[in-house]
Amino acid sequence: MAHHQDDVQSLIVLRVAFLTRPGTGGKTSESRADMQEADLSGHTVAVPETRELDVFCAMLERRGARVWRCPLVAIKDAPDPDPVIAWIRAFCNDSFDDLILLTGEGLRRLLGCIDHNAPEMRSPFIEALGRVRTITRGPKPGRVLRDLDLKPGLIADSPTTEGVITTLAREDLQSRRVGVQLYGAEPNQRLMDFLREAGADAYAVAPYVYADATDDAQVRELIAAMADSHVDTIAFTSMAQVERLFRVAEATEEADMLQAALERTIVAAVGPVVADTLRARGVRVDVMPGEAFFLKPMTSALAALLAEQRGGAGDSA
Repeated sequence: MAHHQDDVQSLIVLRVAFLTRPGTGGKTSESRADMQEADLSGHTVAVPETRELDVFCAMLERRGARVWRCPLVAIKDAPDPDPVIAWIRAFCNDSFDDLILLTGEGLRRLLGCIDHNAPEMRSPFIEALGRVRTITRGPKPGRVLRDLDLKPGLIADSPTTEGVITTLAREDLQSRRVGVQLYGAEPNQRLMDFLREAGADAYAVAPYVYADATDDAQVRELIAAMADSHVDTIAFTSMAQVERLFRVAEATEEADMLQAALERTIVAAVGPVVADTLRARGVRVDVMPGEAFFLKPMTSALAALLAEQRGGAGDSA
């Protein structure tokens, strides 16, 4: 695949922002026409997603894409629930002033841990959620809070660790007790160091871990398919997927092959965290939703990019 120019990427971001702008629901006559035009026919899209694999594949297939399913990462409960329950018990006993929620999955896993190990703590936990100031990194933790009839106290300026830090830098954190819900086994040292330097006492909890969702042989098949142009697009929905892909390639001495394959493949990222992870690996990111970092906006962004390419090819012809 040819490299895509910055002006085309900017146009796509603007177009997708229009399609998904608040208040329209993507249902204006112009956006309906765009969506009919912007299909994925003739493209094979690799989907490394796990939790919402069927949902995402159905979105792509409705637009005419062929889908290569290769779930790279599984999300599992923390193998030892005792530290998680101890953290939850402290939280219920008003040990915290603030709670940073980095992922919606993390809050769901905390509730699941309670349900499986200490169901009597569910009501006290939700009540404590209502008392503390919650800081959400992105929209997904806010959605889970709203399911509990709660809302975030602060929403990060951008859905990244840096966005959380920028938001909290405007607050007085001296002597505040801050709970931090981590994602996977990532300690998020940058955030923890910031909280400590700001005078806060931080208490982290890791309610889930990432595990391999498919064997290495299938991952190598995906790399080979991209290298041979049998797969022309890949859509990443988490940083853990990117790391797993590169980990397998490096372990099998296929890192150069993977880099070359990604160079000729259209690469989509669901949001800035995933995009930054890809760029840190030297991977060009072709498309990302302009505002809402979810599967549906990413599908629309990808379709819009491919429609733009088809239009450009037609003009040059």
